[in-house]
Amino acid sequence: MALIDDLLDQTDSARDEILELEQALVRIPSVNSGLMPTGNETPVCELARDWLAEDCIQSEILERVPGRGNLIARLEGSSGEAGLMFMSHTDVVPVEDESKWKFPPFAATISGGRIYGRGSSDCKALLTAQLMAMRILRRNGVRLHKSLVLASGADEEHGGRYGFGWLAEHHPEKIKAPYAVNEGGGTPMAAAGGLAYVLGVGEKGRLQAEFTVKGTSAHASVPWQGTNASYRLAELIRRIGAYEPDRDTSLEMFQHLSTFAIEHKPSPDNIEDILVEVEPDNPDLASVLRALSRMTVTPTMVQGGVKSNSVPESIGLTCDIRSLPHQDETYIREQLAGIMEGVPDTELNLDFMAVANSSPFETGFVDRIKNAMSMALGRDDIRWVPGVSTGFTDSRFTRQLGIDTYGFSGRHPDDDPLEEKIHGTDESIGIRSLVSGTRAMVSLAYDMLAER
Repeated sequence: MALIDDLLDQTDSARDEILELEQALVRIPSVNSGLMPTGNETPVCELARDWLAEDCIQSEILERVPGRGNLIARLEGSSGEAGLMFMSHTDVVPVEDESKWKFPPFAATISGGRIYGRGSSDCKALLTAQLMAMRILRRNGVRLHKSLVLASGADEEHGGRYGFGWLAEHHPEKIKAPYAVNEGGGTPMAAAGGLAYVLGVGEKGRLQAEFTVKGTSAHASVPWQGTNASYRLAELIRRIGAYEPDRDTSLEMFQHLSTFAIEHKPSPDNIEDILVEVEPDNPDLASVLRALSRMTVTPTMVQGGVKSNSVPESIGLTCDIRSLPHQDETYIREQLAGIMEGVPDTELNLDFMAVANSSPFETGFVDRIKNAMSMALGRDDIRWVPGVSTGFTDSRFTRQLGIDTYGFSGRHPDDDPLEEKIHGTDESIGIRSLVSGTRAMVSLAYDMLAER
C-alpha cells in the first residue's frame, strides 16, 4: 500500500487534473436564488458522479425535487462502518452585476495563480479537493478500515431545505459518520512568530427579520393626502444603521488572542480598542473579532410600491441577523423592538434559518486535523485557534445528528482569504489552496481510516 509521502507527491503531480475538475464544476451555473425553481444542483452531482465512476467509485444522487440533487459517494472500509465524512455544497449565490467582473463569472478563468468564478471558493474548491482525495486513495489501492463518505448538498445558500436539512431528516443513514469536515474554517492567519489556523468549531445563528412598514396610499401628485411608507422606512433604516449591539467576548476564540500577539485580556469594555489596534496590520483577524463580539443586523432587501405615481402604503424590509450562541429569540426581539420604537405602524416577523451550534475543540479528532495540515504543508510550527463562523453552513444539521463537525478547508498560508471575495464580485480561489486543500484531505483520510 502506498505511504502518505507517495500520496502527497501524487497530489502535487495531479495539479492540472485538480484545476480541470475545479473549472468543470465552476462552469455549471448552479445558482440558488432562494425562490423555486432554482439551484440546478443535479448537473454538478452528475458531473462528479461520472468523474468518480472513472475510478470505479460508486455514488448516488438523491433529490427532494427534480433538479436539486445531493451527491453521496463512498469508499468502503473493511469494517463496513463509516469513519469520516467529507462535506461540501454544490449551489452558489447569484451574480448581481456581471459587468463588474474581470472575467465572466462562470468561465472559470485562470489568471495570476487563481481561478475566477462564482462558486470557485464557495464551495466548489472544497468539493474539488475532496473528490480528488477520494480518487488518489482509490487509484493507490489504499485499504481502509472504516469507510470514507463524501456528501455534497444542495440548497446550502438558502437554508438546506433541499439539501442536508432534508438528508438529515429523511436519509440520516446516508450521512452517518462520527466525524466530518466541512466549509466554515481552516483558514490561515498571521500569528505572533509563526502561522495560525482558525478551526471552525461552531457558527453564529442566522435569521431573517421581515419588517413591514405601513402608510396610507394616495396619488403621488397630492402626496399630503396619504402617508408615505417610504419615509417611515427611511427612519427604520436610519435606526438600524445607528444600532449599537451589546459587545460580548465570551466565545472561546477570545481566550486565544495571545496567539496573535494581543496582550490585553479582551472584555466587552475594551474590544473596540483591541480592534483599532489590530486592524491596520491584520484586517482579516479584526473583521472576525468584530463579527464574533456582537450580533449584527444588516438591511439586505426592500420590496414595495405598486406604481410610480402612487404613494406606497406598504413597504417590506428584509434584514440579515447573525446572533451569538446565548442570544435567544427573546433577546433578539427585545433588541429589534428597541430599533422599531418610534417608527409607527411597523410589523416584524422572524424567520429562523440556523441556530448557533458548535463542536468541542479539545478532542482526538481535532488533533488529527492538526496533524493532517502539518503533513499537507510540511511544517510543524502551526498554532490553532477555535473559531466560530460568521456565516452558517450545513454543519448545523450534522451536529444535530451527533456528528462532530469542523470547518476545515486546508487553505494555503500564502493565499490571502480576503482575496477569495466569497459572495462578491470576482470570487476566486488560489491554485495553491486547491492543491494544499487536496493534500490536507488526503492526509486526514489516510490518517483516520487507512489500515495499518
